[in-house]
Amino acid sequence: MSNERLEHLARFYSILDEHERRIGGARRLADCSGRTGWPERGVYFFRELGESRTDTGNGPRMVRIGTHALKAGAGTKLWTRLSQHKGPPRTGGGNHRGSIFRLIVGTALIDRDGSDFPTWGDGNTTNGDVRNNERALEYEVSQVIGKMPFLWLSVGDEAGPQSRRGYIERNSIALLSNYNRPPLDPPSETWLGHHCNRERVRISGLWNSNHVDENYDPAFLDELDRLASGTGGLS
Repeated sequence: MSNERLEHLARFYSILDEHERRIGGARRLADCSGRTGWPERGVYFFRELGESRTDTGNGPRMVRIGTHALKAGAGTKLWTRLSQHKGPPRTGGGNHRGSIFRLIVGTALIDRDGSDFPTWGDGNTTNGDVRNNERALEYEVSQVIGKMPFLWLSVGDEAGPQSRRGYIERNSIALLSNYNRPPLDPPSETWLGHHCNRERVRISGLWNSNHVDENYDPAFLDELDRLASGTGGLS
């Protein structure tokens, strides 16, 4: 299985590398705004500088895959979700209670730096005093995520758990994940994720918790290729 997975991973990166060339290069959230002309719906793929592929070729490895609107009737748009990860540019901060990506990066920074933010991740809402006390860490999280190069695929299907976006997201995560399997393209010794308080992040090598322990369907690569090449039938 490891040899097959190696081939599948190499194809996965080949598809997205070609897609990156086609769209004129990766973006960074620190440089993006809602005026960029985002598709209404899609899947996003974050890489991380300093985290190099060691088994499947050259370049930074993927560390976070995500999408949005996976509940029937949900209206969240792609940029809305990306902006939640970025945080408002006016303050340079953000709200980790609205972004699991921000939450888990924050836990890693707390552990790495030995800082004290006892309310981090506590509850879904909070008051202004707590937010003020967390502001420095929110700012640091924005700096980390904002520097990560990312790609996106336009997939304009209906909201719901059976969407093609969900299919691409969960299979991409399952393919990339090193959770309970021989590692391929493992994280570097200095990867920030080693400090995360979630075992699934630390072992998988991804800033994801869901789907890291699942098997993937190799057929999803054909779908990924069709979508990336613009022949997938949805935009």
